[in-house]
Amino acid sequence: MQRPLALDLAHRQLERDRLATARFPHLLQHKLRRMAVSPLSYLRGAAPLFYELLATHRELAEGPLGKGWLVGDAHLENFGAYRVRAGAPASDSETDVTFDLNDFDEAFEGPWRLDVLRLVTSVILGGRELGSDGTRSVRLAHALLDAYRDFAFDSATLPEPPRPIAALLEQVQTRSARDLLDGRTRLVHGRRRFEHEDGRYLPLSPHQRNAAARAFTRYVAKLDEHERPSEAHCAIVDLAFRVAGTGSLGGTRIAVLARGKGGAHTGWVFDMKEQRAPAAALLRGRKAAAGQCLTALLACLAQPPRMLGETTLEGRPMLVRRLAPQEDKLDLTRIERRDLEPVTRYLGALLGRAHRRAASKSPKRSWSKADASELIERAIVVAGVHEAAYLAMCNAM
Repeated sequence: MQRPLALDLAHRQLERDRLATARFPHLLQHKLRRMAVSPLSYLRGAAPLFYELLATHRELAEGPLGKGWLVGDAHLENFGAYRVRAGAPASDSETDVTFDLNDFDEAFEGPWRLDVLRLVTSVILGGRELGSDGTRSVRLAHALLDAYRDFAFDSATLPEPPRPIAALLEQVQTRSARDLLDGRTRLVHGRRRFEHEDGRYLPLSPHQRNAAARAFTRYVAKLDEHERPSEAHCAIVDLAFRVAGTGSLGGTRIAVLARGKGGAHTGWVFDMKEQRAPAAALLRGRKAAAGQCLTALLACLAQPPRMLGETTLEGRPMLVRRLAPQEDKLDLTRIERRDLEPVTRYLGALLGRAHRRAASKSPKRSWSKADASELIERAIVVAGVHEAAYLAMCNAM
């Protein structure tokens, strides 16, 4: 019997994950456990599988026109609340928070339909987590595409955030810098240190600490003048290896605790994350450049997060950002049934707005209803393969 495509894809994804975590083998089982939570979690951690599937079956990658910077890993959980960049020097008194796309690790330039296909696939795969049956999940996919078309082809004003997103924004506004520090560090003889007990932060060797400190210094020096803090504020207090994310597990990720405004409760936490070649290289048939995340993010978002920058760590491109207590995501399992369609529409609108903003080639006409229906049919096929690959991975575990 011929081996089913989904099993081959799942096997190759496992091999990729082994290779990706080769430098940090302890992360492999951690990544697989995260991917085993649900089909949506599997999609999150298996972007290369998605693009290999499209490369193997080119008809799945076909569709309507439109080109520009893409998220590359568009799915339900790559949206969130965050503190926005200000035009003036950063101030801890600012509370400007927005909800938008928040992960561009897989960014590349390509046809809009690939981002849309991946986001719609995540709606179909995430139906159970959303408390939705199959019929409703397909209706949500159509609603998402309707909103996407409105904002990808029209400069309409974004509507007020739906109830769950508005509630999230209101909730995070009240969080303080101390809340962030208390959740990630502990006091040792009056000084903050990263908390290693729960496994989210791991110690670095002296060589790794020195290399990371030099990389952080280069990042600070490259920040725009209006965002660059003083050397005293960026004095390093502690460094650690950070274990976070799903698809990015296996890459170098360093947490930096800086002095900030001074005192045990006013430190700043930074994230330095390795930028590897995007998974879409599998589809494009040539090597894609790493380190495109910042360029894509600034092109797509009118309000990017604050203190974003780049550096290199032992030759590896790194994206660096200062973490804020306002960063958070929606809990998909707690969205009420009546809010599912407004939330889904809002996410489609955000993606459409980002594509329009970062377009290099916009179509002369909007996508038709037939275009949208064909994209949903492709997403159903892609979702089915991911569901089977997810179960194959669980079986292999």
